[in-house]
Amino acid sequence: MRQDWEPEDLIEVWTLLEDDMKRLRNKSGANQLGFAMLLKFFEVEARFPETDREVPVAAVGYVAQQVKVPAEAWAAYDWQGDRIKRHRKEIRKAFGFRAGTEEDQERLAEWLTAELCGVELSRDRLAEAVVARCRNDFVEPPSPAKVRRLVGKAVRDFDTRFCRTTVDRLSHATRSRLEGLVAGREDGDEPVEDQAVAEGGRSFFTELKADPGAPGLESLFAEVDKLQRVRKRSFRPICSRTCRRSRWTPGGRGRRRSTRRTWSG
Repeated sequence: MRQDWEPEDLIEVWTLLEDDMKRLRNKSGANQLGFAMLLKFFEVEARFPETDREVPVAAVGYVAQQVKVPAEAWAAYDWQGDRIKRHRKEIRKAFGFRAGTEEDQERLAEWLTAELCGVELSRDRLAEAVVARCRNDFVEPPSPAKVRRLVGKAVRDFDTRFCRTTVDRLSHATRSRLEGLVAGREDGDEPVEDQAVAEGGRSFFTELKADPGAPGLESLFAEVDKLQRVRKRSFRPICSRTCRRSRWTPGGRGRRRSTRRTWSG
């Protein structure tokens, strides 16, 4: 959550409404302020803060004024005991959410692998997709650190499946040519003019991976030559269906992002 809040934003997002005040009646002191901060934080983020430092200082001061509790009481709120567990449970129930489980995380990872990793390269946007999916399902999202690990696992699983599927579609002859290209073999199906390593002792595969350098006529011809030499190896095109990628936009294009209740509920 962002830490810099203008006064008008504090009023819009962090003002305790009538229903909020009703939930605070049986609480006092640090517990009352702590519950109020968790309540409003969850309303904005659909998750709970991991530590007190994640909550904006300005928001703590503004909410403390409303509940008439010193802002310093926020530091005394117990983050480890049973009371905060009861507070979180009460807040989830108020918004119709439930706590996430290990099974939820496994389903999210599988969903990312099957549906999004093939069309979205940005891990940050994949993380956004996880949080958006949880909010849509009214499930408390994992912590940001767990979301990053979940995304990393999904990307690795996708890459493994992608490579396995691609290799399975290759003929034996094409696999042999590719293996020869990577190994720098100078026999088999290699074209005669490519059997020797490139200038400077580099293999053709190393040459293919090399940066083309500054744009110019010479570098253009060099890249065209690479393409022609690859085509002579008669590699069957497979990337038109396997390598397609595009941009995924959470919530659709052109939607205005609100600072209040960014999830459905």
